[in-house]
Amino acid sequence: MTANSGSNSGNAAALYDLISRDQSLTQALFRQALQDPSGALARIVELGNQHNLPVTADEVKAHVGSLDDAASKQWLLKARGGL
Repeated sequence: MTANSGSNSGNAAALYDLISRDQSLTQALFRQALQDPSGALARIVELGNQHNLPVTADEVKAHVGSLDDAASKQWLLKARGGL
């Protein structure tokens, strides 16, 4: 999917895929979410803009919440704890 062929929620899925393929980035974002949850979400939004996949923090949370993946849900719980 290209950034122009769908909604921003589609961008959230594409961005999640991009981030999940980079293990060091995934770990860095998880660690940041533990210390600064809203900062981690802001960083994800910024990454989306850098990769021409604009998303909002709410779209990121909605996408991660829709996943049937224990690690992603754990990250979301940590991120929501600070919001």
